[in-house]
Amino acid sequence: MAMNFRKARPEEPEINLIPFIDVLLVVLIFLMLSTTYSKFTELQVNLPAADADKSRDRDRDREVIVAVAADGRYAVNGRAVDGRSVELLTLELGKAAGGPGDTPVIVSADATAAYQSVVNVMDAARRAGLPRLTFAAQRHTPEAGR
Repeated sequence: MAMNFRKARPEEPEINLIPFIDVLLVVLIFLMLSTTYSKFTELQVNLPAADADKSRDRDRDREVIVAVAADGRYAVNGRAVDGRSVELLTLELGKAAGGPGDTPVIVSADATAAYQSVVNVMDAARRAGLPRLTFAAQRHTPEAGR
């Protein structure tokens, strides 16, 4: 019987790549999702032009037209509102409509008017009890783009 006194040769360690790949895939998915959400803040919004025909069945005597100027001034049925507050606009809308009801309110805002000015008109119409709100749009013409 011969005895083998040689030391056992240690096996070379193997690197298991499967957990490493799993971790990398999770990090990659996380980065893809987080960069997708940040792109939404960089989008430029181009509002569409209206090409529809004018509605002919409206009762023009009962509608209230609110004009919003580019600098934030308001006019209700052609009469200028003294201030720019929601409370004053609510009073003017109530007077023009004759109280709460289904009188349509048409918002005719300048294209460069502040978004807050249009939101103020919507809030004033709600406070005055006028739920029917419509936005006026100018028909898109090729000359207007020049």
